[in-house]
Amino acid sequence: MDEWPRRMDRRTAVKLITAAAAAPAVLGACGTGATESAASRSRSGNPLAAGTPSDPNLLEPVVPWDLTLSEDELATLASLCDTIIPADDRSPAASAVGAHEFIDEWVSAPYDAMREDGVLVRGGLVWLDEESERRFGARFRELSGESRTEICDDICYAPDAAPEFQAAARFFDKVRDLTATAFYTTRVGLDDLGYVGNVPLASWDPPPEAALRHAGLKPGD
Repeated sequence: MDEWPRRMDRRTAVKLITAAAAAPAVLGACGTGATESAASRSRSGNPLAAGTPSDPNLLEPVVPWDLTLSEDELATLASLCDTIIPADDRSPAASAVGAHEFIDEWVSAPYDAMREDGVLVRGGLVWLDEESERRFGARFRELSGESRTEICDDICYAPDAAPEFQAAARFFDKVRDLTATAFYTTRVGLDDLGYVGNVPLASWDPPPEAALRHAGLKPGD
């Protein structure tokens, strides 16, 4: 398809996020659709945009594919990421460390699983705005934190979600997992966890002198 519609009705949105798990044909047709706004941000003509036979080079990280989420979708997604991990006295909100941009890279990747996630996320973002306007007369990113939480409480746990919210709950589950992955793999997220990595601890007992001598070392080396 040429371009995703900027707005669609709730019935269409639910069809999209449900199709993510059940219709491979839809993935092929819709999973790579980029809006004009997204195209302007991407690396047009990138020869690697169709995918590579190996994973990205982690030593020289790049994003070798075009990004597909529009600026409008990213704005709504950032608001949802910040509802999932808001700012507090320990760390900033998720969007401050680029969680929504990480999700954009993820759902834009030219692999079947990520294309499926792209259908789920894009349809879910439409549903989120439709539901926000139905309840509060405004788009999700325009709502207060309390109103955003009210909507998210209905979709944050699939086993407890009402039948009409099951598809949206799958969307929320995916975004929550990706947001947490993005946030807690940054330096800010690691500090928030208290993760110190592979460093010596004050309680560590050094090797005995006999072991050091056997290795040709002496205490203090």
